[in-house]
Amino acid sequence: MPETRKQKYDDAALRRLTPEDLDALEIGAGIFGTGGGGNPYQGKLLALEAMKAGYEMKVLATDAIEPDALCMSIGGIGAPVVGVERIREGREGLRCLRAMEELIRTPVDAIVCEEIGGANAMNPLVTAALGGLPILDCDGMGRAFPEMQMTTFSIYGHSSTPSVMCDLHGNAVIFSHAVSEVWHERMARACVVAQGGAAMLATAPMQAHYVHQYGIPKSFTKAIALGEAVIRARKAQEDPIAAVCALEGGRRVFNGKIIDLKRHLRGGFVIGDMELAGFDDCNGQTANVAIQNEFLVFRRDGVIEVCVPDLIVLLDVDTGYPITTEMLRYGQRVAIVAIPCHELLRSARALEVVGPAAFGYPDITYSPLPAPERKAA
Repeated sequence: MPETRKQKYDDAALRRLTPEDLDALEIGAGIFGTGGGGNPYQGKLLALEAMKAGYEMKVLATDAIEPDALCMSIGGIGAPVVGVERIREGREGLRCLRAMEELIRTPVDAIVCEEIGGANAMNPLVTAALGGLPILDCDGMGRAFPEMQMTTFSIYGHSSTPSVMCDLHGNAVIFSHAVSEVWHERMARACVVAQGGAAMLATAPMQAHYVHQYGIPKSFTKAIALGEAVIRARKAQEDPIAAVCALEGGRRVFNGKIIDLKRHLRGGFVIGDMELAGFDDCNGQTANVAIQNEFLVFRRDGVIEVCVPDLIVLLDVDTGYPITTEMLRYGQRVAIVAIPCHELLRSARALEVVGPAAFGYPDITYSPLPAPERKAA
């Protein structure tokens, strides 16, 4: 592996994150996670430890790097609940980076976030910081999805192999070739189950011009802005849920208390559903939310109102903080917010991969949420 890297970006274009940025990102990434992506608080703790050790976390606009720069996408794979029971070692991502560079015999110029949701917004930041690289201000989902082929990079033609998976034990597994993105997901999922249910996975590097074209733009900027909006609203004793809706063009669709919760680990996923009884303006109504790591389908009184790829977000009704699937509890009082997804997820090509049928709901027809103009971050 070459000892030096080519600098392919203007250092002045970097945003260097602060601990306060990480506090806001924890909230924003939890919102975009739609229940999945891993616990953002634990991810934040790893990022803060890296900062305390002197590592810089640098976010770079996708158009500020040279088009032929080599960018490696990375994220966690496994069930979110495992992250609560078994903390990451913290350098799995760096081992993925080094193994990938050794495999392709070329240095990587920047890191890309696989999904902006939950801890998966933090893990790539740590990898980039430990590797001395910037992370691009984008991701491959604009939310969280449970399977690897569900990134915009894969949907629009990128082959994610060769890839490298590393766990906390020090194991590194290389997938040299998969005949399809779905086969890559199946093999990696079987491997992560053997590794204890959670690992980090880096996919084949892409050139920056491809990332700029097919990545969901300004993911980190928007997630931090969301978190800041919640923090500001709480300090001003205003409604933080209204602040989230205003910033992302969302709407509050239900107020309810969790009255039943089924959740189990199957094949490397958290599968289940929850039942809610409405209160306030939803008094007398019931709701159901289906789960596969993320919140997939929202029904009110048995009628489907929101489904993937649009975002179904559970927020604490008092604080506005997001609640991830592993933190769901009987009796919690929540607000359900629906947020329209990015247009890259709404094409016919994308809906084949991230629409309801891809999650086992062939009878559900996706009806897009209105996508009003979002406030500037």
